[in-house]
Amino acid sequence: MKKLFALAVVLLLTGCSSGGLSKANENSFVSGNGSAIIIKESDRKIAPDISGEILSGGSLTLAKGKVTVLNIWASWCSPCRAEAPTLEDFAKKNPDIQFAGILTRDNLTSAQRFTERFKITYPSFVDDAIIAKFQGSLSANAIPTTLVIDSKGRVAARISGQATVAMLQDVLSKVSGGAVNA
Repeated sequence: MKKLFALAVVLLLTGCSSGGLSKANENSFVSGNGSAIIIKESDRKIAPDISGEILSGGSLTLAKGKVTVLNIWASWCSPCRAEAPTLEDFAKKNPDIQFAGILTRDNLTSAQRFTERFKITYPSFVDDAIIAKFQGSLSANAIPTTLVIDSKGRVAARISGQATVAMLQDVLSKVSGGAVNA
């Protein structure tokens, strides 16, 4: 009887599992609604240090003292594919703003193809444990999520869902205190 019970528990648990990371990706993510939150300057919290292995190989630590855009993405995410050209265009037109991605719930081969397809030039971290470091401030609540860190190293804004040209321009100009090239 105990063996039968143990077998039933194992079957129940494996039946509830996603069958691996790649199967869970598309079916269990939360899509954002495209809303943006900008935190009042006096209420901003210090962002965590951001460093780790990057998709192109090697490791990277993001510089402090620069406005930074962090995009949490996955290759299987339709809004991520839709916003990729916009983010890349902003990164190229605004070299004073630091851009980086954080790959989540994806495999490296698909992610590399994604960056090649969309000609993404900014780095992407492959350890999505970085996302958990933002707990207590504005954390990622959807895929994609774009976090903006101000030049004082504080979490300043979050875009939940696909970032548009108008939204990025508005958020970045408010956080950086100046004009942003769109």
